[in-house]
Amino acid sequence: MTNIPTGPAITVTGLRRWYGSQVVLDGIDLHVPEGTIFSLLGPNGAGKTTMVQIMSTLIRADAGEVRICGHDVVQDPDRVRAAIGVTGQFSAVDNFLTGEENLLLMADLHHLDRAEGRRRTADLLECFDLGKAARKGSATYSGGMRRRLDLAMGLIGNPRVIFLDEPTARLDPRSRRDMWQIVRDLVSRGVTVFLTTQYLEEADQLADRIALLDHGRLVAEGTPAELKRRVPGGHVELRFADDRTLGAAAAILDVAPDPADGSLVLRVPGDGGVRSLKALLDRLDVAAIEVDGLTVHTPDLDDVFFAVTGQPASTATAPATVSDSASSSGSKKVTAR
Repeated sequence: MTNIPTGPAITVTGLRRWYGSQVVLDGIDLHVPEGTIFSLLGPNGAGKTTMVQIMSTLIRADAGEVRICGHDVVQDPDRVRAAIGVTGQFSAVDNFLTGEENLLLMADLHHLDRAEGRRRTADLLECFDLGKAARKGSATYSGGMRRRLDLAMGLIGNPRVIFLDEPTARLDPRSRRDMWQIVRDLVSRGVTVFLTTQYLEEADQLADRIALLDHGRLVAEGTPAELKRRVPGGHVELRFADDRTLGAAAAILDVAPDPADGSLVLRVPGDGGVRSLKALLDRLDVAAIEVDGLTVHTPDLDDVFFAVTGQPASTATAPATVSDSASSSGSKKVTAR
């Protein structure tokens, strides 16, 4: 569980951005409470990268308002930058420096005095389990170590909000789960995390709320459980001790057992919610039918993704080189945005 939210860390109202005739963001509204993890998902080219760039003051919106920790990104960008950390999909680690030197460089860029910079560097090296490799060249680091160092660099200024853009891209499963734990630890200390990811399991595991962006519009938003309940296909599997009980339950619930199954299991369509599950069991209890066991099956985020975007997540979020947005300075090459 993450912290109980105390106020808005990110507020987005009527956000719009276009390049020529192409509308990239079309009236986006978002509200992200403090101390929570918010995940933005969407097909390639949906506008996720553009949105993060606007919120982190890298580019300007054409219309709308964005406030980070109460500060307007246009009117007060310096205060916004002081409140945020950004870890992009492509590492900001300098291969010619050691891990310690990378962190000290970031401390200088944040105008920390020498003593505070060294203290923050030492704390972050220990927190991210990089102490033994602190004075080794970062070019020798594994992929997981580089991602941890990259995230540590984004935290050197002690930000209240951190934007994580594909933080576990190209990591092995163990390193990915290590990164998940680091993110959870950050949020437990009150940091707000805005996450974009190509791994739907990652969003499911970490996010308090998820928004799906498609063709520049938010097409769905809610907790992972709420989003899954919107998609048909959920059911409850009820297990019974014998054929007689199974038949009685089938008659009461007006659900036919699967004749090809051969097991003592009855599959009852349902959204998996507490109220519907209680009502189902109450009907059986009134008829004195005892259930041997039950399992709730709900659609996963892949099903949700397909339902609201019209394409499977395995296609929409597979690694591919695309241009998420073209600006006057040229296209930015991104992967799986």
